[in-house]
Amino acid sequence: MLHQAQHRLHIKTNGPSLVEITAPVAAWLMETGLKDGLLTVFIRHTSASLTIQENADPDVQRDLMDAFDRLAPRGKTLYRHDAEGPDDMPAHIRAALSDTSLGIPVTDGRMVLGTWQGLYIFEHRDGHHRREVFLHLTGC
Repeated sequence: MLHQAQHRLHIKTNGPSLVEITAPVAAWLMETGLKDGLLTVFIRHTSASLTIQENADPDVQRDLMDAFDRLAPRGKTLYRHDAEGPDDMPAHIRAALSDTSLGIPVTDGRMVLGTWQGLYIFEHRDGHHRREVFLHLTGC
């Protein structure tokens, strides 16, 4: 018989960065008591996103940040939408190029991630934010 569990994480971010959330998600999975299933991770924002990336070499994160700076640069004259500042529209573009929802298999109460993979919030805005990540596990 399938069961479901839901949880919300509130994560503080401090400007453009990748904030690893693997540990708090893994801790919640263990609390559910469910062993096998599918975890859906969803971020409730349009200027931040989710990604699974390498968590061993910090150069990977720096290179990703640099690449997104080239893909969606900041600039007052580049975009029509600037009501929330020059970082807002580039943040929306970056979120559109990445994921707001991820599906991750769960086996034996753990996310089935590769050896060097971690789960991250990809913060695209300047300044401090409080991001909400919704977790939904369906399994047994």
